[in-house]
Amino acid sequence: MDNSRTSIHSSQITEVHNVPMRVITRPIPPVLDEEKVLSLMETIQDPYRNPSVPPIDVMWVKGREGGDYYYSFGGCHRYEAYKRLEAPTITLQTCSLNCERPQNLPWRFTPDLQ
Repeated sequence: MDNSRTSIHSSQITEVHNVPMRVITRPIPPVLDEEKVLSLMETIQDPYRNPSVPPIDVMWVKGREGGDYYYSFGGCHRYEAYKRLEAPTITLQTCSLNCERPQNLPWRFTPDLQ
């Protein structure tokens, strides 16, 4: 894998997935550079340049009853570009966490993860 296209969090992750946009939770409001979003939209729509768009990093949390929860804290410009294009899925890499209630993480204020 070309680690120049990944973050420090996912540099050792080789699996890339396409998941529905609707399952990703973004708890932090983004601060966006409009030109960057528009540029990414053009790149995503171009079949020759699309592969150059890195996947977003997502924290995958397995709930206590087996539910799957996907939290994205970065990749805001890429996420927004896919959203504006009304893409049904987005490419991502997951870092997983298996615990009943991640009290010390940014989403500790979320409802009970089942």
